[in-house]
Amino acid sequence: MRISPSLLLRWMRLRVLAAAAALLSCSLPALASLGGDVASVEADRAHMNATTSVTTTDNYDVHQIQSPSGTVVDEYVSSTGTVFAVAWRGQFAPDMQQILGSYFSQYSAALQSQERHYGHHPLNIQQSGLVVQTAGHMRAYFGRVYVTALLPQGFNPDQIQ
Repeated sequence: MRISPSLLLRWMRLRVLAAAAALLSCSLPALASLGGDVASVEADRAHMNATTSVTTTDNYDVHQIQSPSGTVVDEYVSSTGTVFAVAWRGQFAPDMQQILGSYFSQYSAALQSQERHYGHHPLNIQQSGLVVQTAGHMRAYFGRVYVTALLPQGFNPDQIQ
């Protein structure tokens, strides 16, 4: 039995779409969104079946969530209870729409206006107070996002790691 080239091409496209869907389903679930409140941290921990620890400083807390797979998400929460930054490192890239919350549309527009690069290139978006910096490759992703207007007084963005 001979398979026609068009049937083979359709079959290959379906396999590529299935692989892409599988990769998307592996992204980190339910993270606190930028500008959101501290109440979501516990929900995130439960959803990820993860452990948490909190490091407290004078004007902010870092809620570290570690999933069983080893992915670590740090949520930076100001003394007023607002998530002003999120950083991550681990096997999977996070769901950027969930992380960015109401800032996602600004991120999407900035992403579309950038020159397209193919392959693995770091991303550095700095627009109207929103900073998004990501890099990595399969099974080793890292990045950070923050809103400059929400940073606590005297906070240096280099502290977001």
